[in-house]
Amino acid sequence: MRKIGLGVWAVVLLCMGFAFPAMSAPAGASGCDKVAVGLQVLGSGGPIPLPGRASAGYLLWIGGKARVLIDAGGGVFLRFGEAGANLADLDAVLITHLHTDHVADLVALLKSGYFTDRDRALTIFGPNGNERFPGMREFLDAHFDADKGSYRYLRGFNAGDEGLFRFDVFEIGSEQVADPPRQVSDGVQMQAVSVVHGPVPSLGFRLDITLAEQRYAMALSGDQNLSTSTFTALADGVDLLVMPMAIGQVSTPVQRTLHATPRDIGLAAGKARAARLLVSHFMPRSLASPERQRVALAEGYHGEVIEARDLLCLPLQPVLYQ
Repeated sequence: MRKIGLGVWAVVLLCMGFAFPAMSAPAGASGCDKVAVGLQVLGSGGPIPLPGRASAGYLLWIGGKARVLIDAGGGVFLRFGEAGANLADLDAVLITHLHTDHVADLVALLKSGYFTDRDRALTIFGPNGNERFPGMREFLDAHFDADKGSYRYLRGFNAGDEGLFRFDVFEIGSEQVADPPRQVSDGVQMQAVSVVHGPVPSLGFRLDITLAEQRYAMALSGDQNLSTSTFTALADGVDLLVMPMAIGQVSTPVQRTLHATPRDIGLAAGKARAARLLVSHFMPRSLASPERQRVALAEGYHGEVIEARDLLCLPLQPVLYQ
């Protein structure tokens, strides 16, 4: 595991929004289409509007093409275009949970496929439902059902006709065990696990990518309070771990039922032996008191910490599996 000293921490903090206001990169400047495998941040914010930050969304780029979209909160539609991504290239969409700041722009992105030459099905993975939240299938039916959907004019998504491609929907249950690996793109395997986000069905994902005999690994957590260790175990040994940091170290009991504190995030990243930690999903309360948040993270994690900003591209590094 790479270590960084106090001097390097100062440099890292200067590069982070903890020290300066967040600013997005200009369109076309991300460079993720020029790396072998890279993760691009489309949205680093949450449910509160912040300058330069869309709500949650990420793109996995492989060989110059955007292959997997993870979450699609408000503003991700715009960032998707600024990143130079093409919906026709997507092989899968992974939705961590159905809070609006993670899924509000999904319908707009799907609709944009009408204006591409895409005719193959798009696979969409998401959580199942409970008494307070729909599952992924019910969510999409509420929009696209031919008789009752709010966007019933787009009913062609159900059968792949009327100029629209079909989507295949898979729900992942709430059991606290890792879902069996699934191939979601050429050379990409995904595993999902249920995580605890108060009453909200929520998922964390691990992606293992094989390209040109190199192996890459990353894990991205949905919103969670880290009260279980299943996601940490799933993320073991990844090059890049993405964690939401929506609350500060000083937080209320209600906030901690939904989200993990910076200290718990650092401890989880350390246990997962992640080479790099990308913290994201910011709200004003988690951007306040930056020194306190930094110290809390460092209690359990001594690797490289990166603050997400919109359109940031992080090339993945090959990993060695024991």
